[in-house]
Amino acid sequence: MIPVCRLLLCGFAVVLFSLGAQAEIPVTEVKRDALHESLRLDGMIEAVQQSTVSAQTSGTVMRLPFDVDDRVAAGELIVQLEDSEQRARRDQARAGLEDAQASLQDARQRFTRSQSLRKRNLVSQQDFDQARNALTSARAGVSRAGAALAEAREQLEYTRVRAPYSGILIERHVEVGESVSPGQPLLTGLSLKKLRVVVDLPQRYADLVRVQRQARVTLANGRILKTGEMTFYPYASEQAHTFRLRLALPEPGEGLYSGMLVKVDVPVATREALWVPAGAVFHHSELTAVFVLDDDDRPRLRQVRTGIERDGRVEVLAGLDEGERVATAPEALFGSEWLDIAEGEVSQ
Repeated sequence: MIPVCRLLLCGFAVVLFSLGAQAEIPVTEVKRDALHESLRLDGMIEAVQQSTVSAQTSGTVMRLPFDVDDRVAAGELIVQLEDSEQRARRDQARAGLEDAQASLQDARQRFTRSQSLRKRNLVSQQDFDQARNALTSARAGVSRAGAALAEAREQLEYTRVRAPYSGILIERHVEVGESVSPGQPLLTGLSLKKLRVVVDLPQRYADLVRVQRQARVTLANGRILKTGEMTFYPYASEQAHTFRLRLALPEPGEGLYSGMLVKVDVPVATREALWVPAGAVFHHSELTAVFVLDDDDRPRLRQVRTGIERDGRVEVLAGLDEGERVATAPEALFGSEWLDIAEGEVSQ
């Protein structure tokens, strides 16, 4: 490259290191590699299991053992309704079953006697048929009474509302002393064991992402989340004209909560780019430069124009050619006892 300007860098001269020090300064070659250009979108973490528990029977709220933000285990009691009416119905159904069972026992005995007498022609066919029909009816009565008791027990169990899965309560819809009816919301909760990311894709990139099926999810602190199955909604938003993409998080780990914002990068294009280690580039005021080794293994300061930084590497848009050697620790060149002070050139 042809030098076009000479600059003093804020009062210090560019330094050239001696032959004895060259081997101690790490260098690397400028390499050409693929650059996958990505579209960065805002996504949100949501719980796979999030639901509202509703009342399945009528009653008055007697107990709310847990409050909002409390953790509950699967099967724990979360709402207790007043159950005197349901208990009365259960006891009544139990008595009805006992009565039906007694009627069945009586009908069975009558049928047994009638059957014995019929074999000896001591009763008419009509009397025998009546005994047999009475036995069938008694059996049906026991079945009906048993079903009524099961229903009464189920209604009684509905007064004790239990957590369907382990999780956190996020909303309470009723208070102690409030009367509720079937279908009325009681509590809303979610589980942090299964999480996923949802993001809206612009229509122009939807088909490409469906084919490539690649995405990277990053937290605000730079942590990259491992993603699993990708699900594409088969319809677009009527307002934003975007397609919803859902990414499973098989190993969410600690520190993730429903409602958190994340960055989702999806590749949309690929091109060739020149790369150098991020540590090889240094900045001073408005200057961005690297040290390039010339044919005599002497470092020359050269101004460069850089692009994106990714995975510890920086894209070089101008100022370097493939195969050139650059110092990977430019700070070590300044103030080193192995360096000879000389005026240098900044070329572009």
